[in-house]
Order: sequence, then structure tokens, then C-alpha cells
Amino acid sequence: MRIAVTGAGGLIGSALVPSLRAQGHDVVRLVRRPPASADEVRWDVRDGIDTKTLGHVDAAVHLAGAGVGDHRWTTRYKQELRDSRVLGTAAVASALAALDPAPSVLVSASAIGYYGDTGDIAVDEDSPRGQGFLAQLCEEWEAAAAPAADAGIRVVHPRTGLVVSRSGGAWQRLIPLFRLGVGGRLGNGRQYWSFISLDDEVAALTRLLTDDTLAGPVNLTAPNPATNAEITAAMGSALHRPTLLPVPSAALKAVLGEFSGEVLGSQRVEPRRLVDAGFVFAHADFASTFADAISA
Repeated sequence: MRIAVTGAGGLIGSALVPSLRAQGHDVVRLVRRPPASADEVRWDVRDGIDTKTLGHVDAAVHLAGAGVGDHRWTTRYKQELRDSRVLGTAAVASALAALDPAPSVLVSASAIGYYGDTGDIAVDEDSPRGQGFLAQLCEEWEAAAAPAADAGIRVVHPRTGLVVSRSGGAWQRLIPLFRLGVGGRLGNGRQYWSFISLDDEVAALTRLLTDDTLAGPVNLTAPNPATNAEITAAMGSALHRPTLLPVPSAALKAVLGEFSGEVLGSQRVEPRRLVDAGFVFAHADFASTFADAISA
């Protein structure tokens, strides 16, 4: 297949693109700068994609979006988060809908932030939207792909959990702290963190591209979510470092502001649709997931 990918330079995209190419797919990267190679096509959140330059594609994976934890959630940055996702998805979906023939599938990223704080209650794809900024943003983000669905394109929304990798995301920041012996649980540590290994994330996205039975929201999380305290203990054990210094909730709120609610919140998410489809996780628990991350 010829597959268009946005966010190809991010943590997930930079692993997905070479994996797709190794499987024999032709990948065109959609970039927001002047193209530097023949496999790149420029796009813009507001101006969209030049479909004549893009040409025919069989499928698309839309991963681009401003980093949720990259900056403090000021009013201005929250608008950037919304625009990068909602306007960006609408631009991609509209461009794909205008192609003739249209691609067969759009895998358009979302996140488990959709569910809000679920405490210790397990949720799956049929659970309602939660409360809070990220939950509302995820709903708008997914809805922005409507032009593609209206054009008959199969649209899948991978609601991705916390991707465990030392190359990016939260663990790029956490692993050095734990190696220094200054890592510890966050808040009371009872909040569930629903995670996924980078290898499983790539494999699941590939499955979404090729499995015609999967559409709509699909949770991309390992089947065994763990509490922050359990994750902290597993990291300390794997790295042979103490984990005795908890980070108080008040300190997180002072440093992170509104985003601290997402760090201290609990999301016990189950990947029901992937499991029902027969997807087999290479790393089903956190110990295996983390071991893979630090050995990569």
C-alpha cells in the first residue's frame, strides 16, 4: 500500500514509518516544512494538503499534534493543543475525502484522555466520555475526522495510552531520574496508568490499517494496567535503584498547573476491541514493557 503519515518524526511515527517500509509499503511523510526528500509532501493545519502533489494513497495514519505535556497549560497553549488536533484532523480528513479514488482507511490518533479520571473503574471503548479539558478535546479531535467517514473511508481512532520508551514521552524524562535514584511514586500512587510498549503500539496501528473489521475508537493500551506505585516499584527493581522519594501532589500542582490533574488522575483502560479481534500483545504487563524499553 501507499500510506500517508503525519507526525512521522514523533516518537510513534519514527518507529511506525520504518516498520511499514520493512513490510513493503510505500510511505509518504506529510511534513509542515519545505519537503527535503522525494518521500515528503508538505501540509498545514489550516491550509491542508495539496492533493495533486500528494497523489494516490491507499491509507493514511494521522499522528500529528502538539505535545500535551510539553508546556504548562496556559490559555494560549490549550488553544494550540486544540488547533493542532481539531483543525489538523479536519484538514487531513477533508483532503483525503477529496481524493479520487479515496483511500480505504484513515487511522486518526486519539488518546485515553477521552475517559477522564475513572478511578479504579475499568473502562473500554463503549464507556462514555469523561470530564475535563482532555476528555472534551479528544471528543472534538475524533469528530473532526467526519469528512473522511462521510466520504466512505473507514476511520479508526486509536485511543493510545502512555507509550513506554526511553526515546520520548513521559519515560524519556522518568528513566534518568530513576537511574539517579531520585524516582518515586507521584501523589498517593494509587492512580492507574494505562500504558503500552512502543513495539505493541506500532503493531496495533499496523493492524488497524489492515483489519477491515475495526472502525471507530480502539484502545491501544496493554491489557494489564498498573498503578503508579506498582510502576514505580517495577522501575526501581529493574534499574536496581531505590524509589523512596514520593512527589507530593501539591508539588506537582505547583509545577504542572492544570496538567497535574492528568498525572494524578486514574485511567484503568481495557483494550477490549483489540483483544476481541485476536491481537496478541508482545508486552502485556509493565515489567515486560519496561524491560523492552530500557533494552532498546
